[in-house]
Amino acid sequence: MGQKTNPIGNRLGIIRGWDSSWYGGKDFGQKVVEDEKIRVYLNARIRKGGISKIVIERTLKRVTVTIHTSRPGIIIGKGGQEVDRVKEELKKLTAKDVQINIIEIRKPEIDSAIVGETIAKQLESRVNYKRAIKMAMQSAMRAGAEGIKIRISGRLNGAEMARSEEFKEGRTPLHTFRADIDYSIKEALTVYGKLGIKTWICKGEVLEARDLSPNAGVSKSNADGGDQFNRVDRRSGGDRRSGGGDRRSGGDRRSGGGDRRSGGNKRN
Repeated sequence: MGQKTNPIGNRLGIIRGWDSSWYGGKDFGQKVVEDEKIRVYLNARIRKGGISKIVIERTLKRVTVTIHTSRPGIIIGKGGQEVDRVKEELKKLTAKDVQINIIEIRKPEIDSAIVGETIAKQLESRVNYKRAIKMAMQSAMRAGAEGIKIRISGRLNGAEMARSEEFKEGRTPLHTFRADIDYSIKEALTVYGKLGIKTWICKGEVLEARDLSPNAGVSKSNADGGDQFNRVDRRSGGDRRSGGGDRRSGGDRRSGGGDRRSGGNKRN
């Protein structure tokens, strides 16, 4: 009873591919350790890059690292300078030729790693945990998620005794293998200790055979051609600001109020 398993590992080979794609051979252990070093290094090096996952593919002499991120501009840097720096650092770390690809995540609101990281950052800046979680859940459901579940554990709001709380919206069928469930666990390092944030996001059901290659169905942006990367979609967020402008144009209401006041003249 109650045997819990990681939803991603549970679906490997069914609807989910592996994040490391290579044949091990005799030095399998060394490659696993090297993959972990690359992931830990990149997550620490590009802390504000909105990294969701890092896919590593290997050939005989080359390591291809594909970074899935919600903020490609930060990783690429001005004229691709930042990416070149990271590439050189990875060459020193692995002693192999490294190629970096960057893939933009179109909907960061329904990516569990980015949602968890966003909540963690808010908790570190002392936002109420209920408010942070409910905002994240609402934006995920608006972005088209079928369901979302968030569990937070630790000294919530600085309480003396640690506890766990869970928030749910929609459906997250963990026993259904064809349900595409994204899962992540993140930690928020607050003043009064660590808080653990687990996030499950259901993106619907996969009914047809799926390509299990790690970067299936996404367009690559090669770091070498970083300038060609299309960043228009991110800037088009300006529409939101213009939307805000429409709200400010509520000034019409005020002018309407003026008409009412002028109605007072009639009484005179």
